[in-house]
Amino acid sequence: MPSERSVHSIRSLLKRSPLYASFKQLGHYPDFWYWKLRGEPRRIPHLVKQRTIVEYARAYGLNTLIETGTYYGEMVAAMVDRFRRIYSIELDPERAAQANQRFRGRSHVEIIHGNSQAVVPWLLDQLNEGCLWWLDAGYCGWRGTTGDSTRLGSEFSAILSHKVPGHVILMDDADGIQDEHGSAILAQVVASIESSYPGREVTVAHNIMRITPRRTVR
Repeated sequence: MPSERSVHSIRSLLKRSPLYASFKQLGHYPDFWYWKLRGEPRRIPHLVKQRTIVEYARAYGLNTLIETGTYYGEMVAAMVDRFRRIYSIELDPERAAQANQRFRGRSHVEIIHGNSQAVVPWLLDQLNEGCLWWLDAGYCGWRGTTGDSTRLGSEFSAILSHKVPGHVILMDDADGIQDEHGSAILAQVVASIESSYPGREVTVAHNIMRITPRRTVR
């Protein structure tokens, strides 16, 4: 029987394979139906995230997707034929290189290696239309991990203060946002955004924060 160390080594080798990303995608539909059978628990499957992005892009007429946290490129692969332009920012150099190799034939996809806290303002300087932002809370002190607790706030501020008012922000793992002491701060973040940006509406559903232009009632 293989030891835990050997299993971990095999898994690490598989993750470095260019086929691993495609292998992960095969599990999207089974994962979705298993989630349904369990009564839709808090952890949502990737397919729900994909559908949420498509829903909001259509509702607000957005043709550019900007993602922080490429990971294995699953979201880029799912959205590659749905957006006119896709930017995906990845902090890890190995994963960024893998994603660049995977999408090298897609001229409308740009994988950017770097810290999103620096890359987001740089991208905003080049944008003249509203975009759909898919933000990753995963390296912002999430679930006990160590991260830069100022990153997410600075990204929100940069996007919501941009000269173009039509941006829509979707952020995964909303209830995992923590401060530097490990305390959940989702409610405070929502209240702060709505107070600082009265033209914005913030809702949370299926553990995804949705920040949209506030609709006026006529």
